[in-house]
Amino acid sequence: MTATLEINLPDSVRLTDFDIKMTLAAKLYEDGILSGGQAAELVGISKRSFLEQLGKYGVSIFGYTAEELRDDLARLQK
Repeated sequence: MTATLEINLPDSVRLTDFDIKMTLAAKLYEDGILSGGQAAELVGISKRSFLEQLGKYGVSIFGYTAEELRDDLARLQK
């Protein structure tokens, strides 16, 4: 199944089509709705390129936050 969505953004929102697709794909990936491959396909780029871009959109490929990483490291040091 394929869905098409049309969004009318004000002129003040200066996002490229790529940025809009990447933002949506990154969020769906982060929420576990899409796999990395599916998200990359949505954007129209390779999986590797998608994973490399995720940091620019505030999404970690490691599946947990920086705070969780700090907590884990602190526990390991005890």
